[in-house]
Amino acid sequence: MPTKTQRVLITGGAGYIGSHACTEFLDAGYDVIVLDNLSTGFEEALDTRVEFFKGSILDDKLLDQIFSKYKIDAIVHFAASLIVEESIRDPEFYYTNNLKGSLILFKKAIECKIDKFIFSSTAAVYGESQNEKLLDEADFCSPQNAYGKSKLFTEQALEDLSKACGIRFVILRYFNVAGATLCNGQRSKNSTHLIKIISEAATAKRETMKVFGQDYLTSDGTCVRDYIHVKDLALAHVKALEYIMNGGQSDIFNCGYGKGYSVLDVIHSMEKIIGRKVPYEIVARRAGDLPIVVSSNKKILQKLPWLPMFDSIDEICESSYKWELNRDKS
Repeated sequence: MPTKTQRVLITGGAGYIGSHACTEFLDAGYDVIVLDNLSTGFEEALDTRVEFFKGSILDDKLLDQIFSKYKIDAIVHFAASLIVEESIRDPEFYYTNNLKGSLILFKKAIECKIDKFIFSSTAAVYGESQNEKLLDEADFCSPQNAYGKSKLFTEQALEDLSKACGIRFVILRYFNVAGATLCNGQRSKNSTHLIKIISEAATAKRETMKVFGQDYLTSDGTCVRDYIHVKDLALAHVKALEYIMNGGQSDIFNCGYGKGYSVLDVIHSMEKIIGRKVPYEIVARRAGDLPIVVSSNKKILQKLPWLPMFDSIDEICESSYKWELNRDKS
């Protein structure tokens, strides 16, 4: 709980992860302002307690309006495009939206004496994991696509701005985010997130689903990922901001559980929950997919007062399935 009411600007706050983070910050006692252009976010996902501005981080005049109207203590920066395959097809869009947009935001914020930032990054900055090694924050980063590169360049910009301007930041590198709460989950109609897709297949919103490749060097030939429940990830942002508000130094933390599950593992988990088969077909590999991406989460567990509430793929799948099953009834 902040010692006095602190105000945070959350960019991309109407998105899947951002909207969950808004609720966690509000429940922790913060005032929350959201800036989102609703290109992939949903205004109905927002907690009614937030102050909402529709617009882009590329709009410097809108940023001036927000910063002149409110005394903002910190920025939690989610706003970005995040589909790997799309970033390979259209890298210019990703560098404009993710990197240029971030630089405009940081410049305006620093001009207004805002010096605390939480940045939404990704495991895609690492590139390919070798020999099933858990990915550590100190590992060399070699992103394989424009999405990962745009995030890594933004990380490096924050590090340089910190040295030049004295700002402090926490970079959170997400692994695969999934799951839902009772009243909030993945709303996107064309989601590329595996557990969302499996939930749609499990609730007959899809006739079948595709498994992209079964010839990777993994236990069953399908890609292996580390999954984290969206509520745990949202809470990590609150803890990260508390950390730097209490004098913590700028740092980077992986956000995952340190456990890897293959695509087929996740499908079988859902089948166990619903008591029947999930329809799927094996197709060719998808551009940009890496065989194994699993975190080492030792650092965040050691340095932040953050302890996951969920620790199994079954819990994540069940929460996602229940959200998908019930969302049309509300």
